[in-house]
Amino acid sequence: MPDECAELLSLLDAVRLRDERAARRLVEQLHPLVLRIVRAHRPQRVAEEDLCQEVFMSVFADIGQYRAAVPFEHWVSRIAVNTCYDALRREKARPELRWADLTEAESGIAHDLLSREAADDHETAHANEVLTRLLDMLPPRDRALMHWLGIEELSVEEVAARLGWSRVRVNVTAFRIRLRLRSTLKQLLKEGKL
Repeated sequence: MPDECAELLSLLDAVRLRDERAARRLVEQLHPLVLRIVRAHRPQRVAEEDLCQEVFMSVFADIGQYRAAVPFEHWVSRIAVNTCYDALRREKARPELRWADLTEAESGIAHDLLSREAADDHETAHANEVLTRLLDMLPPRDRALMHWLGIEELSVEEVAARLGWSRVRVNVTAFRIRLRLRSTLKQLLKEGKL
């Protein structure tokens, strides 16, 4: 056991000195452990090898911080689990629906919607004009918030960070803005101004 520990420390020292062969040996040694963790924790839409590569990039980026207070495998395991959790959070913040995830009926509907041509383009252009008009009626801060959430598709956390707000405040403010926009839209439609 002491020989294994000394060998590992020697390998880590070589990796810190940018020895590529030592880095390859370290990856070969740790790959089964990292792959096992990734398979247990990875999000559906992320490939195993992509996530393993992200784990190893983090390991090599932070290798200078490892101080042998815990076994190296535990340190790498913690990085692997955290990397998987980060990927899960990203997936949850920006859900993605792939064509292959649709049922046959849903696929048919989606295909029909995508195959519409000039009429839909005109409707889309009109909808964009209406949306732009509605957003222009908002105060600058509210317009920016809706732009970030709806058009740039930033997560609530990203918007909260930009504004220095809590997630709850962003959600509540966005909800209230949407209510105002709906009310304004109904009023404009009622008055025949659209």
